[in-house]
Amino acid sequence: MEISQEQKIKLYRGLRIVLIAFLIAVAFNFLTDFPNRGYDNKQENTITFSGHGEVNAVPDIANIYFNISKEAKTVKEAQALVAEIEKKSLESLKTNGVLEKDIKTVNASFSPKYEYRYNTKVMMPCTEYNCPPNPGNNVIVGYTASESVTVKVRNTDDVGKIMQGLGTLGVSDLSGPNFSIDNEDGLKAEARKKAIDDAKAKAIVLAKDLGVRLGKITSFSESGNYPMPMYAKGMMADSVSSESAPASLPKGENTITSDVSITYEIR
Repeated sequence: MEISQEQKIKLYRGLRIVLIAFLIAVAFNFLTDFPNRGYDNKQENTITFSGHGEVNAVPDIANIYFNISKEAKTVKEAQALVAEIEKKSLESLKTNGVLEKDIKTVNASFSPKYEYRYNTKVMMPCTEYNCPPNPGNNVIVGYTASESVTVKVRNTDDVGKIMQGLGTLGVSDLSGPNFSIDNEDGLKAEARKKAIDDAKAKAIVLAKDLGVRLGKITSFSESGNYPMPMYAKGMMADSVSSESAPASLPKGENTITSDVSITYEIR
C-alpha cells in the first residue's frame, strides 16, 4: 500500500517527538547521577598529627680523600710518577690496617699543558703609536697526570695516623675525615618508630580531649633530616712530618632524625 505524503509527514513528526523525549530522558539521568560519577561528595572527618624521633650514635667509619698529581714531558712519564706515589700510599694504608676493598680510585686522567710562544722570525711592522706583538700559537710543553682516591677507615682511632702518613708521601688535596655511620638503616628504623610513637601519643591525648574516637589511618608520610657528618680539618703534606705525633681527631656524634605525619578518621 502506498503511503501518502501527508502520512509520511505525520510519521516523521512522531519519530522526531520520540527521539527528543529519549534524548531528554538520557540527559536528565546523566545530570542527576553526575555527582556520584566523578567523586564521592561524602566529606570525611579527619585529623592529622605529627611526630618527631631522633637517635644519636657515635660514627664508626671515617672517609678520607686525596689526589695525586704530577707533571712531566710525556704522558708516560707523568703517569709513572703518579704510580710511584700511589704504590707508596697503598703500602702505607695497608700497613695501617686499611682493607683493599675500602680503597677506591674515583678518577684518573691526564691533560696537556700549553704554553703560548711567539714567532720571533716574523716581525710585525710598528707604527708611531702601535707596535703589535709577533704572532704565535699554543704549544704543548708537557702533561699532567692525576688520580683521585677515596679511603674508608673502619678503625676511626687510627685515622689521624693514617692521614699523617699519607701527608708525607707527596699526595695533594688530602682532606677529611668525614665521620659517618657504616649502616644507618637500623638507626633510621629506630628514629622512625620513635616518631610514630610520638604522633600516636599526641593522637590519643587530643582525641580524649575532643571527645572523639580515632578510626583508621588514611595517610602517612615521613621526612628525614640527616645532618652532614662532622668534618675534621685535613692535614696537608707541608704541615706534617714523620716525627710528629699523630693528631687525635674527635668523632662527636651523628644524629639520625625522622619526622612523620599521620592522618586518622575521627568518629
